[in-house]
Amino acid sequence: MQDWLAAILLGVIEGITEFLPISSTGHLLLAEHWLKLPADSFLRSDIFNVGIQSGAVLAVIAVFSHRVKEFATRFAEPGTREYLLKLGAAFLLTAVGGLLLKKAGLKLPKDVAPVAWATLIGGVLFIGLERWLRDKPAAMEITWTIALAIGVGQLLAAVFPGASRSGTTILAAMALGLGRPAATEFSFLLGVPTLLAAGAYETMKAMKVSPAVPVDWLALGLGTLVSAITAFLAVHWLLRFIQTHTFVVFGWYRVALGGAILIWGR
Repeated sequence: MQDWLAAILLGVIEGITEFLPISSTGHLLLAEHWLKLPADSFLRSDIFNVGIQSGAVLAVIAVFSHRVKEFATRFAEPGTREYLLKLGAAFLLTAVGGLLLKKAGLKLPKDVAPVAWATLIGGVLFIGLERWLRDKPAAMEITWTIALAIGVGQLLAAVFPGASRSGTTILAAMALGLGRPAATEFSFLLGVPTLLAAGAYETMKAMKVSPAVPVDWLALGLGTLVSAITAFLAVHWLLRFIQTHTFVVFGWYRVALGGAILIWGR
């Protein structure tokens, strides 16, 4: 398959899975296997991954443009300021925790089994949590406890690839009684600074060494654009879906995906 077409497919996968709680890492692993991308392909590089991830982040900013405008114009209001402080606290918890873990020598797994198990276990947790929460009242206010728990959830996703950043953060919030819409919005907004910071960090690392492969600007541009478009559609769809549905379907999907990765990885 030509690189430009593979870049489009990877952009679609990233755009759909980055903010849905189904593990973008697991899907990209399967895609790279099916596409038979060589180890030295630009489409496996950090630069390409940062590019398509940035496209998904830009889509979320566009979807929540009304909230971004509200943050800028109503910062003086106590409610807006407190919400931003909670976002900042959750982000800092993740950032500081991640840097400390890197300094301690944490190495992320390179084989597929841990990714598969994290995907599968996350699915089981979604199914179990939704059943436990059935008929229980849900809160709509983000407390400091919930905000910090979401930060911890995001850190866990960084430690266990396949857990899904949006998945762990939404699970943490819902486990503490927060309703699905409020949990999803906070998770998505928190993802903006988190993913941008992670992307900047990976880009700076890549700039310090000579690139293993030359940058394919066509593939990078196509992948980023397609990721942005598909993420915009996926986030819009999910925000409507959770108004009347639970996350159980995502739980079962994750169980199936984790099982598929385990079988493929044998």
